[in-house]
Amino acid sequence: MKAKFVLLIIGVAILLASWQTSTGDAPKAKKGMVKIAIMYPNEEGKTFNMDYYSEKHMPMCARLFGDSLQLMEIDKGVGGRTPDEPVPYVAIGYFYFNKLSEYQNSFGPNAEQILGDIPNYTDIQPVVQISEVVH
Repeated sequence: MKAKFVLLIIGVAILLASWQTSTGDAPKAKKGMVKIAIMYPNEEGKTFNMDYYSEKHMPMCARLFGDSLQLMEIDKGVGGRTPDEPVPYVAIGYFYFNKLSEYQNSFGPNAEQILGDIPNYTDIQPVVQISEVVH
């Protein structure tokens, strides 16, 4: 009985250790990476379908970008600077690449398909910023 208890404790410890390792291995932005931010301003009378964006558009982009894409994130706007201010952006999508040329080489050939899909989820004109991750 004592041996079974010890084995159980060892098994639980191994499971916890592997769980901590797997949850800590999520991809992260690194200094020097290029971050593409696609921001959708909150404009009166405009629409944005977050389900389509997060479940179809962004995964399609990730598939088209292939291995050059290092990380993808989606933010949903939930508030402005103060409780009374509306959210400035309804959504912001991010793509991370190691180099600007990797983004350019993967976006260019797929631009028509990516841009052509925008009317399927919004009538908002996105604002795009390309940045370098500093920290």
